[in-house]
Amino acid sequence: MSDLSITIAPEKPSDAQVIERLHERTFGPGRFVLSAYRLREHVDHLLDLSFTAHIGTLLAGSVRQLPICIGDTKALLLGPLTVEPPFRKHGIGGRLMERALADAKAKGHRLVILVGDAPYYARFGFKQIEKGRAVMPGPFDPKRLLVNELVAGAFDGVSGAIRPDWDFAR
Repeated sequence: MSDLSITIAPEKPSDAQVIERLHERTFGPGRFVLSAYRLREHVDHLLDLSFTAHIGTLLAGSVRQLPICIGDTKALLLGPLTVEPPFRKHGIGGRLMERALADAKAKGHRLVILVGDAPYYARFGFKQIEKGRAVMPGPFDPKRLLVNELVAGAFDGVSGAIRPDWDFAR
């Protein structure tokens, strides 16, 4: 763990440009062709479930959650989770994940999915979705499609196409 003084807080509208520059540095222009970005084209992330990490006045990390549906079941898409490269390995990503998941559960959400590295996200309760049970728009690696049941059994019987939750469309 780190001796850095890290503050985790809900994202504010004024954070948007700084977070976008962080995404540019971290993921590059190729991020726009990813399946998760296809979902983000139509629905904004939820500010009350998206968080920033600050070290002093520096925004050092961010995590966002977007309202989606898997078939007809409401869920959240977590991501991107990003931390400024010089501040990785200080527990910032983990603290952002823990806050995002805890607040989602406290607000009554039952399922969170993401596209990511299963060994990293397993420690937060994510597990791989069986191939073909849920399908992202566009190309994706099914081995990287993960789910976290915030309520035990919430993923039972859930399957289908992953799409934006149109109740939140722009």
